[in-house]
Amino acid sequence: MIEINAGFLPLTDSAILIAAKEMGFAENHGIDLNLMRETSWANIRDRLAVGQFEIAHCLAPIPLAANLGLSPFSTKLIAPMALGLGGNAITVSNELFDAISEHTIVDPMNAKDVGLALAKVVETRRLHNQPCLQFGVVHPFSAHNFELRYWLAASNIIPDVDVSITILPPPIMADALNNGQIDGFCVGEPWNSVALSKHCGKIITVKPAIWASSPEKVLAVDEVWANNNPDILHQLIKALYEAAVWCGQSENLSELANILSQSNYLNVTADIIMPGLDNSILTATAEQVETIPRFFEPHAGAATFPWQSHAFWLYSQMVRWGQIEHSSDNIKSVRSTFRPDIYRAALSSLGAIIPTANSKVEGALSVRTPVGAASQSLYLGPDGFFDGKAFDPDQIDSYISEQALPDSKA
Repeated sequence: MIEINAGFLPLTDSAILIAAKEMGFAENHGIDLNLMRETSWANIRDRLAVGQFEIAHCLAPIPLAANLGLSPFSTKLIAPMALGLGGNAITVSNELFDAISEHTIVDPMNAKDVGLALAKVVETRRLHNQPCLQFGVVHPFSAHNFELRYWLAASNIIPDVDVSITILPPPIMADALNNGQIDGFCVGEPWNSVALSKHCGKIITVKPAIWASSPEKVLAVDEVWANNNPDILHQLIKALYEAAVWCGQSENLSELANILSQSNYLNVTADIIMPGLDNSILTATAEQVETIPRFFEPHAGAATFPWQSHAFWLYSQMVRWGQIEHSSDNIKSVRSTFRPDIYRAALSSLGAIIPTANSKVEGALSVRTPVGAASQSLYLGPDGFFDGKAFDPDQIDSYISEQALPDSKA
């Protein structure tokens, strides 16, 4: 039995790693998966860098940032597998929700109208010389940060000018909202549902409404360890893939919620975890349930495939928000970070449904569509952005140059 130390944060989308351990998938592949809960993404990043973790449940942009030289350590990371799609929401204080509701009926799946209503609130506050709204995200290099900024900018709200964005670990988001330290946040489950259970906030929109079928967490792996242990990494990916299949079956969700609720994992009651698993997200009030299609998808639709087009879009947002300059060398680094080649090599013997392409045009699919895949039929999408735009990774230069911000209102 090979021991692998794996870091994770208490989030619903750590489910694949936790199920791999608790349901015996890792053990069946000769792996003793030692799961170690952390309190922040910075700690996950640093413990990967210093060798305390071989692998980790990780924000998708963190391996990109590490390899682009944007982290404090020089350790190289790869992402040979995704850990699901979706799972985030934007929650705001009750006061801000009421202000937004004066301009629109809040439908979490209508990100466009909610964004335009928020823009009216922001403008009113500016005209009355009120402080900027403050939103929390979990890390500068996170899909949360980039999706929130993308949504705000497309809604004619300038991040860092019209609203401020601060960094907070996921487990303290609800308390920060409850105490009035922030006006809203973008975070993964169960922490939106925790805020609703505390009656201190309401969900205004969700990740699938901003960008459907979009990336969230990946399996981050120390590159040196991966190169030295290719067979072990393949066995690990097999175990995690089998766990993802199990997590994606509706008959297993109640058991999964109970496992995740344990004190050494999420330490949140199963009834609060369950909405993030079965798509029955609580919206508007804690008594109103709305089905959010594919809010979190652990398996179907190639949810564990490390699409390089996802990596390129995340990189484009790093450039857009001034975290790094665009260059051909950076493109090479991004391409070498997300590793569909390793994913395919690991799963070829399982008969898994695997895309034949490494990238796709993001936002091109408005409906569920059959695409090319190894061994069986694969259906992808919808994968649209809320503003109707698309991202072609082969046209990344023009995409980056066209991402102009709204004019300043100052």
